[in-house]
Amino acid sequence: MKILKFGGSSVGDAQRINKVINILLNDYINKKEKFAVVFSAFQGVTDKLIETAHLAVQRKLSYKDELDFLRTKHEDINHQLNNPNSQITDEKINELFDELAGILHGVFLVKELSPRILDFVVSFGEKLSCNIITAALKNRNVDCEYLDASKLIKTDDNFGNARVDFQKTNRNILNYFKKHKSLQVITGFISSADKNEITTLGRGGSDYTASIFGAALNAELIEIWTDVNGILTADPRKVKNAFTLNSVTYEEAMELSHFGAKVIYPPTMLPALQKKIKIVIRNTFNPSFKGTYILEKETSKNFMVKGISSIDDISLIRVQGGGMIGVSGIAARLFNVLARLGINIILITQASSEHSICFAISPKEGNIAKKSIEEEFRLEILDGKIGEVKLEENLSIIAVVGEKMRHTPGVAGTVFNALGTNKINIVAIAQGSSELNISLVINKNELSKALNILHKALLKK
Repeated sequence: MKILKFGGSSVGDAQRINKVINILLNDYINKKEKFAVVFSAFQGVTDKLIETAHLAVQRKLSYKDELDFLRTKHEDINHQLNNPNSQITDEKINELFDELAGILHGVFLVKELSPRILDFVVSFGEKLSCNIITAALKNRNVDCEYLDASKLIKTDDNFGNARVDFQKTNRNILNYFKKHKSLQVITGFISSADKNEITTLGRGGSDYTASIFGAALNAELIEIWTDVNGILTADPRKVKNAFTLNSVTYEEAMELSHFGAKVIYPPTMLPALQKKIKIVIRNTFNPSFKGTYILEKETSKNFMVKGISSIDDISLIRVQGGGMIGVSGIAARLFNVLARLGINIILITQASSEHSICFAISPKEGNIAKKSIEEEFRLEILDGKIGEVKLEENLSIIAVVGEKMRHTPGVAGTVFNALGTNKINIVAIAQGSSELNISLVINKNELSKALNILHKALLKK
């Protein structure tokens, strides 16, 4: 069995939805493939629902105009798909929008928009898209059913980024699929807590849904259909010679994803990784292209480096002083400060002398992090044991990723030589003992130049 997932850009309008339906008919249904398919909300709808909810909580009546816009958008797509059962689908669309209007009216009146309510509001995007697409498939004489994934995927109540209870979820999915043999059209992104309150799975949630179902059903393959040909060696908007990779390992994909490659998000891969299920990234707009496979082990010998990824805008904080040398607990106190603030650390580096620690964070968190660290170490700063806490801005991170870099001499030398020859200064360096990733901090205004230089030096096709 295969699990397919189509993202928002793949279902942006009626024309694109028809393209997806043709892919399903020609490549799967007519070939008697056994599969289930996950869909996101229509392109832009989740963002528009969030915007509408925030207008309502601000007591702005314009939220009703946004709601009317969304209703019209979904009705238009439904009618353009020429569903003969359009009357039934229209009734379902109106039922869902009437329910959504009631929730938003409550938000407007009480001026409260909790994460729980926001999850419920955004869940309507997937419910609407999947109801409409199910009707369109039935119009093509496809035996299919609409499946609300929130009935099966059970989570904690961490609204906005819920954690899946896999024991309950896997049991629910297996029991459901034993009784339902039709093609299942599954809502991505949404789930529910123990009291059946709607939760959502966070960033990349629809991909995660596909992975959850794939792992529960021991699928042979999970196909993520998006608007690019697969995982590229670099961002093509920054590196003109970037090309699509045939395959990468789970670890390589996770590293590239962490450092800016947005094709797939790390949580998506975890259920598949645990079951050793292959994932393939394919392009809805170029279905003949085979895409990029994500595997447990990758046997190709073409490239030691698989990709060069980047985070465009970061800030670097440096804490240093002679009083840190040999003193236990300094790092623990430092990182506890950041943890209390909920600040994510992107990169860490510390010299063996223990004289300094520097780390990269989001620029919007730079000043508050600096002030909080100064407060935590105010006595050490007064005594001169720790010097000034320095904040450097307008920086970027480049990550050079590849499993075959392990135990291969010369890769790091090639990286540093290429940048040095072209007079690009490296502000900080980090490489773990796994040797899977070399991360470099450079000035932001040199990012594009550095990416192209490294791509040319490391990924000659």
